[in-house]
Amino acid sequence: MVGLSFLDQNFQETIEHKQKMASFLGLYSKSSSSFLLLCFICFALMKLSNVRAWSKEGHTMTCQIAQSLLSPDAAHAVKMLLPDYVNGDLSALCVWPDQVRHWHKYSWTSPLHFIDTPDKACNFKYERDCHDQHGVEDMCIAGAITNFTTQLSHYRHGSSDRRHNMTEALLFLSHFMGDIHQPMHVGFTTDEGGNTINLRWFRHKSNLHHVWDREIILTAAADYYGKEIDLLEKDIESNFTDGIWSDDVENWRDCSDISACVNKYATESINIACKWGYKGVKSGETLSDDYFNSRLPFVMKRIAQGGVRLAMILNHVFGDSQQEFLAAT
Repeated sequence: MVGLSFLDQNFQETIEHKQKMASFLGLYSKSSSSFLLLCFICFALMKLSNVRAWSKEGHTMTCQIAQSLLSPDAAHAVKMLLPDYVNGDLSALCVWPDQVRHWHKYSWTSPLHFIDTPDKACNFKYERDCHDQHGVEDMCIAGAITNFTTQLSHYRHGSSDRRHNMTEALLFLSHFMGDIHQPMHVGFTTDEGGNTINLRWFRHKSNLHHVWDREIILTAAADYYGKEIDLLEKDIESNFTDGIWSDDVENWRDCSDISACVNKYATESINIACKWGYKGVKSGETLSDDYFNSRLPFVMKRIAQGGVRLAMILNHVFGDSQQEFLAAT
């Protein structure tokens, strides 16, 4: 069973410098200045960089979709937790966990971005798969989402729980809801979710994980939307507001137990990875139109599902219905 916070014994055992971990999850009033500085540095680097990848574009679209679906209470809480310089825009910092994962202070979060499953098993089992390379339990995307959701549930209690940095919890949760919906983030252990399957995407070198992280989105933006990611996002939104997925949205939102729901999201991803990610792909080959056109609908749908479900979670934790939702954690 997933613990109530990353300060439990399992997570502490993964941290070489436990005092730094405690500082990370310490009093927000004591850590807010340094955190805001970190956010500002990352935000500035985003503005200066021309690198565009799912680690930016996919997460940005997921968070923009989610923010448009927030209840008034949730929207207010999100705005209060975000630093002033982003003007209430959650998507501006949804890539932050990727930018800091290799910093020493946050290196413990690296295993939280993915789930390794047994090669060709094509299923996800929490007890078997949600651990880091040392076997420490709960250290995967599924455990992270459940734990950060629980941390955010303390927001409404005010001073009753000051262990957690609520702004960081919001950003990690928002980011990991994007990661768990990217099928190759729930991939096979040996090839590291397709990272070691080197190939060519049309005319340039890439790998299978990168194709799903970045290449499909950027190719779609270039071919169909004049390189305008905002237009791609609007098309995704129209597909679930009054388009081909409109009848599915309520089912996407259906969730009475966060732990069970997160397991469902991971299972969806490994199923897509098996049937559409890995299928027919060999190292060294060239992927082009056939692969792109048949996989693009899955990428768009997963971004939509991630956004809809992130909004659902935030509406739960910042609303009045969190008790039953978190009961099993």
